[in-house]
Amino acid sequence: MTWNDFKKMAGMAALEYVKEGMIIGVGTGSTVSYFIDGLKYKKNIIRGAVSSSISSTNKLRKIGISIIDSNDVDYVDIYVDGVDEFNKNLMMIKGGGAALTREKVIAGMAKKFIAIADESKKVSILGKSSLPVEVIPMAKSYVIRELKKLGGIPRHRKHVVTDNGNIIVDVYHLKIFNPTLLEDKINSIAGVITVGLFANRPADIVLLATHRGIERFIYDEYKS
Repeated sequence: MTWNDFKKMAGMAALEYVKEGMIIGVGTGSTVSYFIDGLKYKKNIIRGAVSSSISSTNKLRKIGISIIDSNDVDYVDIYVDGVDEFNKNLMMIKGGGAALTREKVIAGMAKKFIAIADESKKVSILGKSSLPVEVIPMAKSYVIRELKKLGGIPRHRKHVVTDNGNIIVDVYHLKIFNPTLLEDKINSIAGVITVGLFANRPADIVLLATHRGIERFIYDEYKS
């Protein structure tokens, strides 16, 4: 099986959580794209979708799913999104697709947050992948200096502008032993919109595509 096969397996597995009358939060990325492909078969039973990016919005509209503005609802029933990596407590790094701020908003609105991933995304310590930080452009140099103090190597992601008109700084070579503390520290830096650490709001469920099939990790079973 290819990695795309695993991504498709994870995306399709999330469809079982889509029920009649729901408002669905939809994330961004290649794994989510498979979820959207499958969602077209359930489009007539859901009320609509709150989308985390322009690209996902366009794909949802193309298959006939109604887009709901996040300001027009108090919550989404489920939020389905991919993940760059996650640990045993279902804390995550996200933001490889530069949609982390909108993803965090929808995750905060979600009654149930379902992350979908292939087996390469499970780690013992967060930091294997780079950690994205969304930053307002005029604060880039200052934020990079502040991020250096926290360890790791911050680099401006060239030629990337978020849907919010901001830039992304990726922090490399981190070992994140206390994700909630680091999330709070980075979010407190002036000029930072948000960091792609989902520790204060971890996933409720991770659907992991493996050679053995889908493995389900549930927050209440793994929190410590």
